Amino acid sequence: MRVTQSMLSNNMLRNLTNSNAQMNKYMEQLYTGKKITKPSDDPVVAMKGIGYRSELVRVEQYQRNTSEVNNWMDNTDSALNQATSAMQRLRELAVKANNGTNSEDELQSILQEANELKGHLTDIANTNVNGKYIFNGTNTNTPPVTVDEDGNIQTDFRDNNDVVIEVSAGTKLKANVNGGDVFGGEPDLFTAVDNFITNLENGENIDESIGEIDAGINQIINSRAELGARMNRLELIENRLSEQEIVATQTMSDNEDVDFAEAITKLITQESLHRAALSAGSRIIQPSLIDFLR
Repeated sequence: MRVTQSMLSNNMLRNLTNSNAQMNKYMEQLYTGKKITKPSDDPVVAMKGIGYRSELVRVEQYQRNTSEVNNWMDNTDSALNQATSAMQRLRELAVKANNGTNSEDELQSILQEANELKGHLTDIANTNVNGKYIFNGTNTNTPPVTVDEDGNIQTDFRDNNDVVIEVSAGTKLKANVNGGDVFGGEPDLFTAVDNFITNLENGENIDESIGEIDAGINQIINSRAELGARMNRLELIENRLSEQEIVATQTMSDNEDVDFAEAITKLITQESLHRAALSAGSRIIQPSLIDFLR
């Protein structure tokens, strides 16, 4: 086959174009830090990247869910701690009132503090976090305890539905503590406090009030222990999600991110080849008649 000057020129231009394209590819990798800039560059890497990215997004969503559960549990634990302190103080007042050596002024002071603690317990039962009443089951828009104009307390802990949030694949965790488990019972906690106040006013049956207050304290402690177990489990789930996030991020990086040392080496090599091709091409192409006529 006869090789013409035109064939040599066309082949040289085609090869130089391919060489430029290779250099451009390595330059884009260095600029973007990614192996590919569009799916057609490497469909396999692109498809794997979609899967790895979806896994990372899923893990991040579960982490946001665990943050929501943490918010519920931390605020609930804080409220239960305050309720325990208030009930323990009421017990101290009951024991003090039961010793029979208190003056009228001292009994009046105990009565006044008991009423204040009753109001404090009402506030605790109506703890509102981000617009949600955390002790009223899934009925988070309604306070479970109300006080009428005469200061009488009405409680409604009938909504015992659990607030359940998915914290990992196939794992759902109860975020709340049912108000009935904490403030309910026979008698319920507020009735026990009312009975104590009434007994203080009448100066009798303080022993019975001590027993009812002790039962209320035990209810709160049991609820807090159950909450603590769930908080420990949540911590384990958070640790596992953190590890999954690290693995997913590393896998995605291995799949998509460019090896800069390798890319720089390939770019330098390709640049050298390009220069050699330009030099060789200038020698291979024969001078034309016009060059001789100059």
